[in-house]
Order: sequence, then C-alpha cells, then structure tokens
Amino acid sequence: MVIEQYTITTTPKYNFSHSTIDTPLPLRFLEQSIHSLEQVQNQTFQLNQQDISRIKDPEAYTHALELGEQPINLKPRHEETTVAACDTSTIKIGETNTGMLIAVRGASVWRQNRNYRYTRFGPFIFHITDENKREVYNILEKAYFSNPHEIDHQSYPNLFQIPTRIANLLERWLQTMLSRSLNNGLVLFDGSLTAGIGDIPTYRMKEMLACARQKGNIVLAFSKVTNLRVNGRLITDVPLRHRPPYLLETVGLRLKPPIVLLGDVYVARLTPGNYAFRLDVDKENPIEEKIGAVERLLGNDIFSQSYPETLRLAHILCTFTANEVIAMQHFTASAYGLRIVNRPDMHRLLFGPFGGGEGYS
Repeated sequence: MVIEQYTITTTPKYNFSHSTIDTPLPLRFLEQSIHSLEQVQNQTFQLNQQDISRIKDPEAYTHALELGEQPINLKPRHEETTVAACDTSTIKIGETNTGMLIAVRGASVWRQNRNYRYTRFGPFIFHITDENKREVYNILEKAYFSNPHEIDHQSYPNLFQIPTRIANLLERWLQTMLSRSLNNGLVLFDGSLTAGIGDIPTYRMKEMLACARQKGNIVLAFSKVTNLRVNGRLITDVPLRHRPPYLLETVGLRLKPPIVLLGDVYVARLTPGNYAFRLDVDKENPIEEKIGAVERLLGNDIFSQSYPETLRLAHILCTFTANEVIAMQHFTASAYGLRIVNRPDMHRLLFGPFGGGEGYS
C-alpha cells in the first residue's frame, strides 16, 4: 500500500501534481484569510487551543422507527472502483481584543489501484469578529456556489458558530468537487444526507447528489454519531446475532420540516466486533445499486472497526496537531504584530486543582 501526498498550503509555492481528481486551489479562502488577518494588526493575542465542536447532523424526529427484521447480507465485490472521501476541521487558536483567531483545513483522499493519494487544503487562518463575520462567510459562499444560501438577519449564526460554518462550507465544496471529478466511483461523506437547516440547504444537497449520479457515482455517508433510536436504544447499539458484513434497513423514519432526508438510512456492521455506523445512501439510486455500492466499497477499501480507511485518512489528515497550532500562533503573532498576553485562567485561579478550565464548567 502506498500513500501519495499532494499538499496545497497558503505559501506562494506549493506541491501540487495533476491527479485523477482535479481539485483547484480555493484561492478565495486564502484571500479572505489574509484580508481578515490584516485587520488584526497590533492587538493583544491570548493563546488558546480549542477544538470547535461540529455537529454535522440536524436533530431527527422519528415516528415508530423500526429496523428491518432480516439483514441484507453483503459479499465484497473486487471490481476496480475508485473510492474518494473528504473531511474538514477547524480549531480556535487564540483570542484578540475584538474577536478570535481560527484555523480551517480540509483534506481529500482517494484510493485507486490499491494506492491512497491525498490533497490537503490549508490551513487557512481567519480573524473573525462580530463586524466581519457576515462579510467573510458571504464572500466565501458566493465564490464557490452559484446560488448563495439566503440567511435572514435574525437567524444569522453568532460569532462562535461561524468557524463551524466556514469549515462546513469548505467541506461542501470538496464534496462537490469529488462528485464532479470521479466517474463510476464511490464518494464517501462524513455525516448524513439530511438537509434543510443551517448551511445545508436542500437544493444544494440535491444538486450535489444529482451531479454525482450523472457521473455514475454513488454517495455513501457514514455517521460516527447518531441520535436515531429504536425502543429507546441507539440504532447502532441494538444487539444482533447476525454475522457481518450486513446492513439493516430502517423503517418509519420521519423528519420534522424543514429537515429533509435525501438518503435511505441503514445500520452498517461491516466487520466482526461490536462496531456499527449509520449509513445513508442516495435514495434516488435503485436498491440493487445501493447494495452493490456497499459491496464494491468492501472489495476496494480497507476496513477496520466497520469504518472505511479512505474516510478515516481524510479525518486524520485534516486534523490539527499541537505542534501545528503552536506554529500558527507564533506565525500570526510575528507576521501581524500581535502582542501575546497570558490572561489568568479564572477556573484555576478560583478553584485551584479542581478548576478544569474552559470546557469543564
């Protein structure tokens, strides 16, 4: 197994080779990153390293949700098929007098001819404030989507939601690029195929899935966390004695408008062990193609704990390490004249060893 790297960074020179999946450099992210940082010069800078929670799936409302009684048994199909996946992450790296500094990065991974290749986008560093949050988000959205999603003033996200929105915007763009670039392949999403709220408008998700179908691709969405329950138990925790790999179809799932479900939902247990995931498959594909897609995925990707390696690598490659965060903090401080300050941790100050600090209050 070989993993080849194509890295896209914010430096003037970058290592980018033409590949089977042609994804252009998102210049607007770079431009907005630099523009927002130029407005933060000569302020104080409180260092901070905090993962920003990203809830990708809206809450589902179910009515008499059930699981199919008989499993759909699967047999790996080894016909050559390209498997591609993408993911993004965001992290808060510090606070200024007027806002916060965040970093966003994305990664696309594809497996072909038993080799893995990947492209990383970023990191892109943004200075987000209450004054510029609408401008930054709207410029990025208009740059990548021909029909920007209208958000009224009352429902516009607050400052602390913007990092997640920017990361999700990059992820939707990467998903669109994969759907357009592959032919007769499998496109893996991290999350579900629900749409209709937040920054996941229904028409945009429908366009993305339609584009994938036109190119002969099938979209499979794996959810690491789900809130769907059967008789009070999560659908991925229902004990079953069937031998994997298999799927269980859900029956009776209803979502409260404006949320729309664009995929058929299954419980996927694909390797031995107590691991299962919610799997959404584009509902416009015939049932035979849905099952065949999962079987081709089993035959063309490596699986551990019922999770495809291509999607696992996409998550790993976009996640920030502690060393990278330190480097970004010092880069922004030196490049834009920020004066690093060390404000006291009030939890530690008030509660001593019992003060867990931010995230433990």
